[in-house]
Amino acid sequence: MLAMPLGLVIYLTHTWKLGWRLWFIGMATFVLSQVGHFPFLWLSTLIMNRPPIVNVFLSMPQSRLTIFNGIFVGLAAGLFEELFRYGMYRWWAKEARSWRTGILTGVGHGGAEAIIAGSLAFYSFLQMLAYRNIDLSAVISAEQLPVASYWSTAWYDAFLASFERLSAIIIQISMAVLVLQNFARKQWFWVWLAVLYHAIVDFFTVPAGAGDISKYGAEAILGGFAILSIFIIFALRRPEPVVTTQPNTPVATFGAASLKPVETTPDNLNSSENAKRRASGRDSFIHPN
Repeated sequence: MLAMPLGLVIYLTHTWKLGWRLWFIGMATFVLSQVGHFPFLWLSTLIMNRPPIVNVFLSMPQSRLTIFNGIFVGLAAGLFEELFRYGMYRWWAKEARSWRTGILTGVGHGGAEAIIAGSLAFYSFLQMLAYRNIDLSAVISAEQLPVASYWSTAWYDAFLASFERLSAIIIQISMAVLVLQNFARKQWFWVWLAVLYHAIVDFFTVPAGAGDISKYGAEAILGGFAILSIFIIFALRRPEPVVTTQPNTPVATFGAASLKPVETTPDNLNSSENAKRRASGRDSFIHPN
């Protein structure tokens, strides 16, 4: 989770000869979007858990409640992240108007998620490594002791989180390219399409978080969206703008003001006659007279 975004940005900036600025802007945009997103979800949870609103939700079948949560959480994520992404292009990353620069901002946006998740996973690993050979049964009950279950996890399950972050990075790149079309094609339709696509992706992650879908099923769904996102990314690819530079060479200009009338004199007339004779060949022979 830590190596993927860092390796990807190193490869792209080196291959495309682009700096790291847009990647950092993409990361900052994700963090700023969550500054508004998390308090909104927290406040919404407080309001919806107060009577009489909570009584309406308690009377709902579980399937309807899952659908409502998926729509609400998905739209909230889509609106906050994609509108913040639009603001990034509009006021901050004004130079990001090409397909490659859009991809770089998307790598930063998705990379911020991966780096945060990877840092938390690494911190948990260090904790479990420290507690691995310590007997904590006298302090914590066996049901609450996560050390044994942590180290007994199958090796392939350990890569599910990495696969999820890889899929999320690809999806974030596609949404960065979608929002960029607002500036390339001058149509607001693309921003709302990105919001809708983001909401749909998050809608299918809510059942996984609630335990209604197995972890393998959830990752398969996310991987399917990643494949769809690859098609979106390359379907919206446009030729990169060609930058031409003109050499700074001085150009001599001759204006009418620099031309001066030639004064007619006997010497000028003789010179002109001699030039005409040489041109016609009459002066190519020597005459005795």
